[in-house]
Order: sequence, then structure tokens, then C-alpha cells
Amino acid sequence: MTHSPDLHGTSGFHRVLVGVDFSASSAAALALARARFPGATRRLVHVTDARVTAAPDLMGGVTPALPDPTLLHTLESADGQRLTREVQPGEEQELMVGDPVTGLLDAARTWGADLIVVGTHAQGAIEHFFVGSTAEKIVARSPIPVLTVRAGQ
Repeated sequence: MTHSPDLHGTSGFHRVLVGVDFSASSAAALALARARFPGATRRLVHVTDARVTAAPDLMGGVTPALPDPTLLHTLESADGQRLTREVQPGEEQELMVGDPVTGLLDAARTWGADLIVVGTHAQGAIEHFFVGSTAEKIVARSPIPVLTVRAGQ
């Protein structure tokens, strides 16, 4: 039996998880996932960052604070509404709270994704040195392929 080429443009990817953070690069990643993998099942995942209550410290890092449940609930609700507006018919969505890197990787594993698509953000050298890139961390830790997309490319 011969294997025919994939005529739907999915390149063998059937379950594509798209990380959504509502930025321009995230919008570019979502548009690319829709265009390049039209036959795939797409799941849009947003992780409300539970670290938003951390405060900068004098050494250039952050000092964690106890998460404010009211603030997190408000952010999660607003993020959920924004995510729902992004979803097109036939796409799935998932809203999580926590660390975006861990959340996206856990969502991909649990759902059985075979590709993760995320946007990348331009960062200054100092910010990159201290916190790194979410996309970089996902690429480094993911057991499945990751496609990174920068807005404007």
C-alpha cells in the first residue's frame, strides 16, 4: 500500500494546539495555523497568568505575592470572553490559570496535540536575560514539534 501525500495541508498534523495570549504575534500564529493546517482539529488555549500579582524587586526579578482570588477571577472571566470571540466554528477552546509555559505543555499533553503553534514576542536584552521567552521555554520543554510565529513575518 502506498502512502498518498496529504492533500489537506496538515502535513501529518491532526491535532494542533494554538497558544493564544491576544497579542499581535498570537494573532499571527492563529492565522498561520488556520491557513497551513485547515484539515486539522485546532484547540485554542489561553493561560491566564497567575503570576500577575508578583511585584518587581530591586534586583531586577520579581517577588511573588499571594494571588488575589478576586483579581484572578476577574482576569479569567475577561480572558474567557476574549477567547470565545477568537474561536471559529469547528475549533475548540480551553482556558487555564497558572504559568503559561506549564499550562500550554500540560494542555497539549492532555489533549493529545501533535503540534503546538505559538507567537513570539520581541524582547529587550535585559528582559530576555532575566525571564527568557515563553516560546523558547515551550520549544525547549516540549516533546512534540513547536511552530513559533512572529507578527509581521
